[in-house]
Amino acid sequence: MGTKIKEYLDANGIKQAFLVERTGLSADKISGICTGKRNIDCVEYYKICKALNLDLEYFFKDLEVE
Repeated sequence: MGTKIKEYLDANGIKQAFLVERTGLSADKISGICTGKRNIDCVEYYKICKALNLDLEYFFKDLEVE
C-alpha cells in the first residue's frame, strides 16, 4: 500500500512533508510507509486519504482479490 501512496505523491508532485503537516504523522512514519519499510495501520491510512482528499477505496481499486 505504501508504494501506491508514494507513486500517487510522485505523480502529483506532492512532497512527503505535505503529508507530515496534514496528517500529524511523523516524517519517519511517512517515509517508512512510502518506502515499504513500515506497515500502515487503518488510522494512518485514513489520515493519509483524508489529507489527499481521496476516497478510502482509492488505493484498493487495482488490487486483485482472490
